[in-house]
Amino acid sequence: MLVKWVESLYKFECHLFRTLNRQFERKSLNAFFRQITHLGGAWFTIAVTLFIIVFAEIPVKMWGIQSAAALTSSHILVSIIKKLYPRSRPYLALQDARVPANPLSDHSFPSGHTTAIFSIITPFIIQMPILGVILYPVGISVGMSRVFLGLHYPSDVLAGSIVGTIFGLLMVSLI
Repeated sequence: MLVKWVESLYKFECHLFRTLNRQFERKSLNAFFRQITHLGGAWFTIAVTLFIIVFAEIPVKMWGIQSAAALTSSHILVSIIKKLYPRSRPYLALQDARVPANPLSDHSFPSGHTTAIFSIITPFIIQMPILGVILYPVGISVGMSRVFLGLHYPSDVLAGSIVGTIFGLLMVSLI
């Protein structure tokens, strides 16, 4: 019974993956997702949080510190999970997946880019909820880009958004 349920979930997830990844040939979407995915990358997330910490005034500086702490601590957990649960990336497991040249080859679960973007936006949204109107769509777009580009399953992205959000919440409560 459990095996059938897990198998059904995997089939549903593969269907969701293919639905988004199938749009890879659409030039405008491809250009958009290839650019927005970098907002969850290490260079961007580290640079933004450091820039805010160095140049912003209180209280925004504090939000930057919370974001940096969430980013750092969430990625420790992501690294551990990737070692404990070495899930292959979908383009390696699914024959019809489309990916850009030179795709990542490390483990897929959870999405580090999605974890990163949600860990840095969460403190800002908590402190100034109106920012959610801009920042949630950015975070969701980064997550969708990871599936669109064939690098993650939807559950990788969902897990990354949950981990990033939890660490963002945790750092706001601790710092």
